[in-house]
Amino acid sequence: MNSRPGLAGAAARLITLWALLGGVLLLVVVIVNVVSVIGGVVWKPFPGDFELTEIGVAVAAFAFLPYCELIGGNVTADIFTARAGPRLIAFFKFLASLMALIFACILLWRMYHGLLNQKDYNYTTAILQIPLWWGFVPILISLALLAVAAGLSLRDSLHSFAEAKHA
Repeated sequence: MNSRPGLAGAAARLITLWALLGGVLLLVVVIVNVVSVIGGVVWKPFPGDFELTEIGVAVAAFAFLPYCELIGGNVTADIFTARAGPRLIAFFKFLASLMALIFACILLWRMYHGLLNQKDYNYTTAILQIPLWWGFVPILISLALLAVAAGLSLRDSLHSFAEAKHA
């Protein structure tokens, strides 16, 4: 992954950084929840902690998707391919990468329209009054990076398929 040259290497580094930022966000969500629980016992709970948790966990989960695709960390059913040859496995990897690319593009398209709807109707969280569309922005970035990661995986799987064909 980190050995990719040029633009592919820069994209891989950006995807890795984005996943790390998702991890930091998840850590912040945990800290907010700890402060809220301790605050509920000792002084006063953190207002809107569940709202921040909902938004933060959603954003973090989407931030991990491109990295998972990039490193090939998605769930696979190896039991079905245990006896398959390298060419068939390469074909399945190609198919999975293609489906990930299509899935990322559809999600990006629909989530963009979701952002527009949330913005048009000016929906906010109940307690902190955070505009819901704000959470869509990093999710859209994650989905764009997922499409890039799927494109890189697709390119790599095509190379693997070509190598398996000649082997």
